Amino acid sequence: MLTPAYKLTLGQKLVDTTDEPQASTVVDLNVTLDMETPADSLILVLGQVGSFRPARDDEAKIELGYADNGGLTQVMAGTVVTAEPGLTTMRVAGHSAAGTLLRTFVDQTYEAKKAGEIVRELAGQAGVNVAAAEDGIMFPAYVIDGRRSAYHHMRELAHLCGFDLYLNADGELVFEKFVGGKAVHVLEYARHILALDVQQTAPRAGKVEAWGESPTGSQGEDAWAWLTRDFSGSKGTAGADDPLLLLERPALRTADAARIAADAALTAIQRRTLRGRLLTIGRPEVKLGDAIQLRGMSDGTLNANFQVRSVMHRITKVGGFTTIIGFRAVT
Repeated sequence: MLTPAYKLTLGQKLVDTTDEPQASTVVDLNVTLDMETPADSLILVLGQVGSFRPARDDEAKIELGYADNGGLTQVMAGTVVTAEPGLTTMRVAGHSAAGTLLRTFVDQTYEAKKAGEIVRELAGQAGVNVAAAEDGIMFPAYVIDGRRSAYHHMRELAHLCGFDLYLNADGELVFEKFVGGKAVHVLEYARHILALDVQQTAPRAGKVEAWGESPTGSQGEDAWAWLTRDFSGSKGTAGADDPLLLLERPALRTADAARIAADAALTAIQRRTLRGRLLTIGRPEVKLGDAIQLRGMSDGTLNANFQVRSVMHRITKVGGFTTIIGFRAVT
């Protein structure tokens, strides 16, 4: 029998249930990690007993697992943003370092910089550590304006390059292309999966054309600052089927950048045609950047690998430890 356990580090306080799983005053623990949501979140509901009183701006670290197998896995690092006391319970909420990126606004123009370099510089200005930032598109010029946060500019760069953007379990930024998954977790029907919901939809488009606003494809790289009426030499195209999606971004000032953006947009469209969520027993080892492999499904098309897009861990005294995994196709 597996007994759920966890370690919560909030400020200078440590709650460790490894040796005594029933000793904690935590009534409900919920960790949500999601590539489609700007900031990962932690929600705690604590009984109003003892001296454990988390406060705003406390550093938070959460490790989950089972007391029986002797190992816990860190699933999130962040900061407490609210601590709301009630009559019998206290509700504590925390966010990952993405919250800092959402509060960082910069006005700056970058010249001859790759997307990964821009991301690293923005993260540095926000004081966020970077675990990985691949190069991506080379931009002759890229404008960061204060109308949007550093996070939203990073998100735009990730979309153009076809990269994922998320915070890992240590609270460090990851900006990279998904290739197979850092780890592949096998989940079998009637063994690991408690519930499954799958959506299959037609692709939004079968062809993408990406446009910038410069004639560099025909006039050379030095023409990136010019405007043009003729995009025939500088547009990027991916796919060949109807319907057509037009992607117009001023930052795509070279033919190579437009091509990469078109490929990235079409890949994202294709991957969103199959999405799903599954419920399983607590799996703290499943993380953003990983893949899952489904087995034993009655529909053969589901016996394949999928990209993990979201993970929600929950521990309650009544329901135990469960994990909901959001996924999508990888081809």
